[in-house]
Amino acid sequence: MSDELKHECGIAVLRLLKPLEFYKEKYGTAFYGLNKMYLMMEKQHNRGQDGAGLASIKFNVSPGERYISRIRSVDAQPIQDIFSQINARINKAFKDNPEYADDVAAQKKNIPYIGEVFLGHVRYGTFGANSIENVHPFLRQNNWMHRNLIIAGNFNMTNNHELFENLIRLGMHPKDKADTVTVMERIGHFLDDAVNKLYKKAKNQGLSKQEASPYIIENLKIPKILRKSASNWDGGYAMAGLLGHGDAFVLRDPSGIRPVYYYSDDEIVAVASERPAIQTTFNIPFEKVKELEPGHALVIQKNGTLKNAEILSPLERRSCSFERIYFSRGNDAEIYEERKMLGKLVMPKVLKAINYDTENSVFSYIPNTAETSFYGMLDAAQDELNKQKNEAIIRERKTLTLERLHEIQAHKIRTEKIAVKDVKLRTFIADDNSRDDLVAHVYDVTYGIVKPSDSLVIIDDSIVRGTTLQKSILTMLDRLHPKQVIVVSSAPQIRYPDCYGIDMARLEDLIAFQAALSLHKKHNTEHVIQEIYEKCLEQVNKDDLKVINHVKKLYEPFTDEEISDEIAQLVGENIKSDLKIIFQSVEDLHKACPKNLGDWYFTGNYPTAGGNRVVNRAYINFYEGINERAY
Repeated sequence: MSDELKHECGIAVLRLLKPLEFYKEKYGTAFYGLNKMYLMMEKQHNRGQDGAGLASIKFNVSPGERYISRIRSVDAQPIQDIFSQINARINKAFKDNPEYADDVAAQKKNIPYIGEVFLGHVRYGTFGANSIENVHPFLRQNNWMHRNLIIAGNFNMTNNHELFENLIRLGMHPKDKADTVTVMERIGHFLDDAVNKLYKKAKNQGLSKQEASPYIIENLKIPKILRKSASNWDGGYAMAGLLGHGDAFVLRDPSGIRPVYYYSDDEIVAVASERPAIQTTFNIPFEKVKELEPGHALVIQKNGTLKNAEILSPLERRSCSFERIYFSRGNDAEIYEERKMLGKLVMPKVLKAINYDTENSVFSYIPNTAETSFYGMLDAAQDELNKQKNEAIIRERKTLTLERLHEIQAHKIRTEKIAVKDVKLRTFIADDNSRDDLVAHVYDVTYGIVKPSDSLVIIDDSIVRGTTLQKSILTMLDRLHPKQVIVVSSAPQIRYPDCYGIDMARLEDLIAFQAALSLHKKHNTEHVIQEIYEKCLEQVNKDDLKVINHVKKLYEPFTDEEISDEIAQLVGENIKSDLKIIFQSVEDLHKACPKNLGDWYFTGNYPTAGGNRVVNRAYINFYEGINERAY
């Protein structure tokens, strides 16, 4: 994606099912869990570069000994930073106490982060200050072990204001309005409630206060707590939590918007936002990693029992297609094939745009994440070339010479590395003219391989704001002086904001939205813009289930091609080459990603009621000139 977007965070959970001595004997270190957590987090680095955090819990420690450790960082390399700090503490402990080397019990007692259960998080800050206070995991502390709660997740709640007000009605005084805090406090409330009820039962059975704690730990019902907590959540979430005594859980939203994968054997239970992170870390095959079903929670009890419990009734599965197009790492076997298919399916439109002239066309991609779709596009281009060769041989069969046959067979698809990212924009340049000039040189080109008679075809993952396309990429490609530039998006037109985790909150930032506004002005139908605003206002105080997405009306009068052509007009006004922009169709997106049909960015069909409210609020903000998020 040429436009920078901040997006989903990543979670990693690891539960060791054997005593630490087992890992010391088998793998040579009691730090097995830490080492694996580093790998799982680093393999999801693509999901978080603004911050990272890690928490661990030790089992069966004596009172007065620290059993919860947590570290967070907003360093430029946050994962490296937290593990460097942890390693420094470990190395110092060994240097000061050489006798710890072969004594696992002493290591566990005296060195932090050597525990049995771990929770890691990598973060992209979609909004708010990028401060340490905003970095997961969050910790709710208590002197009763089982009331300690650690939460980290990949989520946004569309009804956070409602959740905040609910906490106030429960008598709380939340310290923050962030959805992470409201979610954690709601779980914490029902955790406290469950503990209180179990404590009363323990007393009625004649147990002392000290005897009550193990009774509570043994009888806590995590699924019941989660059902009460999540009953009115509206959003996309993959949420992980640890309780101080050692229970752990991972909960996924009922529409399956955010991804969760897990693996278990007799040594470990591992959970991550991406399947390859687990595959690589533990060297296991694709089929061994399972996907957590929507609306379900994976619960790992202190005694090692693994439960898969339905928390909320699953809704229509609307897993995020953007995960497949761009955000997840492309080394997942399914994602790799899906991205190739996206490139292949969009190729018929490309062939039509170049008038099937493969001989005078150069194919490339930008940025590097579009490479897999590029391979799919080439497969389709090669199929077309083979067809052209066969037709030429049949057409000329009566006069075909050996020299002509060699000429036909020598025709190849021309692929080149056209764009090279050379520098990053330096934010200390404040002057707009200087900044725009610098942005225009972020990418450099390979000169001398494109002729004036060539069509230059560039595939990108998606086109969101169009800013980098307009100010950098097109300016760069225009230096090659091709006959025409064709920019291909492997994703459909992004017309609507996201409210479940991706940094696409403002309608006016979307180039497809700007194109629709421009077309209404050209067609003298600007009254539609105001009518939509009035419709959105009417629904502000309606019940969520009665709210519909009125912004769809903005696009209804125009075909996909008309909007694509208008986008080309908007972003290509300063280049000399002819420009055409081609987008994937929604239908072909579904063909390529049949298990991930969450397409609300493209269609406006939000999987939760809160999504419709958010898009209408985003339109009101646009119309009234309010520069803030809609959720």
